[in-house]
Amino acid sequence: MGSAGLSRLHGLFAVYKPPGLKWKHLRDTVELQLLKGLNAGKPPAPKQRVRFLLGPMEGSEEKELTLTATSVPSLVNHPLVCGPAFTHLKVGMGHRLDVQASGVLVLGVGHGCRLLTDMYNAHLTKDYTVRGLLGKATDDFCEDGRVVEKTTYDHVTREKLDRILAMIQGSHQKALVMYSNLDLKTQEAYEMAVRGLIRPMNKSPMLITGIRCLHFAPPEFLLEVQCMHETQKELRKLVHEIGLELKTTAVCSQVRRTRDGFFTLDSALLRTQWDLHNIQDAIRAAAPQVAAELEKSLGPQLDTKELPSREWSWESQGPSSTLGLERGAGH
Repeated sequence: MGSAGLSRLHGLFAVYKPPGLKWKHLRDTVELQLLKGLNAGKPPAPKQRVRFLLGPMEGSEEKELTLTATSVPSLVNHPLVCGPAFTHLKVGMGHRLDVQASGVLVLGVGHGCRLLTDMYNAHLTKDYTVRGLLGKATDDFCEDGRVVEKTTYDHVTREKLDRILAMIQGSHQKALVMYSNLDLKTQEAYEMAVRGLIRPMNKSPMLITGIRCLHFAPPEFLLEVQCMHETQKELRKLVHEIGLELKTTAVCSQVRRTRDGFFTLDSALLRTQWDLHNIQDAIRAAAPQVAAELEKSLGPQLDTKELPSREWSWESQGPSSTLGLERGAGH
């Protein structure tokens, strides 16, 4: 599998991170499974070498010894002698998720590690579902944190919650325009707004481009949040602040990412699918969309040489040192 499998490990793919799993552990697990798949193939036939072996001379009654030229296999490159062919694989991590959060997590292998930087520079939005619980406040905004306050919530209605969410979205949309450094009176700004491409030029605080309530059954409520430059802690704090605006308190019981840029839950590999063949298939399936979306978002800023072609031919690609792979010998 070695060289053939190696040539198909360029690009981006998404996995589903379950809650309670650290992103470093996830990355190490994926790397281990890829190395296991690359090293699982049957090793090539050993090269033959000529050796002169001492043996009895044929037809001699006096048992004289002579040297005879014999072809024997060379075991210099045998796995039992030099160890596995692949000992290290660089797997890049996209926008991270903390331990408690779950959902879509994008990883890159080979040229995909550089594409992760392009994804960051494109300032793509991400979707989350955030579950809240009314009636108490904790020190870390999580449901299982240390309780610091309990309140009533009988006065909270769906209409009041929707009103608060509309105010939050409006204020963040104004901030998005401010951080984009665009003059709204120009044709360029108008065209970007129509195409939904208004993005902050540099780093910024969390910006929410859309927020709505999906389910409301006090004390529980479920929000859908579309945002960028966020951390999961900021999303939990957002639930706390919504509770304060509603004249009560609230904690966050779940943060789940459902989309990261152009990767969704449908394209994310489950834990049982973190193996070489499934990851190769995922990279191949995502390559055309990765190229199209990054070219659309970054335009002239993007080095198209780094993008996978939309008519990508895996068979034409050979092993490359840029993949971040190391072939070990004698390790």
